Amino acid sequence: MPAARRTSSTTRLLTGGRALADLVLPQVCAGCAVPGAVLCSRCRDRLARPRLAEPRRHPPGFPPTVAAGAYTGPVRPAVLAFKEHGRSELAGPLGRALALAVVGVLAGLPGAGPAPAGPGSSPVVLVPVPSSAAALRSRGRDHVRELAAGAVRELRAAGVPARTVPVLGRSGRTRDSAGLDAAERRANLAGRFRALPSLAQLPRGSRLVLVDDVVTSGATLSEAARALTVPRSRRADGDGERGSADSPGVDRDTPVLAAVVAATPRRVFRPRSASPPGAFTVRC
Repeated sequence: MPAARRTSSTTRLLTGGRALADLVLPQVCAGCAVPGAVLCSRCRDRLARPRLAEPRRHPPGFPPTVAAGAYTGPVRPAVLAFKEHGRSELAGPLGRALALAVVGVLAGLPGAGPAPAGPGSSPVVLVPVPSSAAALRSRGRDHVRELAAGAVRELRAAGVPARTVPVLGRSGRTRDSAGLDAAERRANLAGRFRALPSLAQLPRGSRLVLVDDVVTSGATLSEAARALTVPRSRRADGDGERGSADSPGVDRDTPVLAAVVAATPRRVFRPRSASPPGAFTVRC
């Protein structure tokens, strides 16, 4: 059986199992476990606070990135429930959060915010960061593509000309990033992403937004952005210079941005203030 068909069959089985479980067990919030909604209003509110993602050590090439919320508190179990535990019904609220992050990062472009659809409007292209083959087999689904699809629905409903395009591929094997420091994560991902030929077919002026669930060290987004911005060969024609279709890469006037559902909060280390004259500290 082809891999795509096996993945589709696994997804249907998981969906059917969850539907049966919902008949027996009460639905609870994936973030705080309060009975009721898939994601309660308080937890949704935590994913409506867009902020710049700021890894502790910005890796080279880290693109401008906006997160809908902080990867802490109830947001963390909610994302993990969707990503690792098959709660695909969270694609709706998490997709809305991702759409908010996309709007936030586009608003940072000078004169290029999320303009409504219309003649001459620049398309917004969401580029899901591809998961490893091992992760896809383990989960039986591509959770980042599900998030991107949910975000596109929200953006289009708001009049933003958005779509997803498979312009980024992945090759080679990578280690599990759990337990790796920032430098090890970068080395683990080096050269693992590649631009696909479909990238060269995007309309000039497209706004590319890499999308993922969570950003921690920034290594994944940095390497993915690098793959999309490798200089491509130029050729002159009647309309000026355009990129060659056999060497994909974005034009200089096509910035690569990024948006995620949540970002690990940056730790701020503050030096201890000196004690005033005559003061002393008692240690217990």
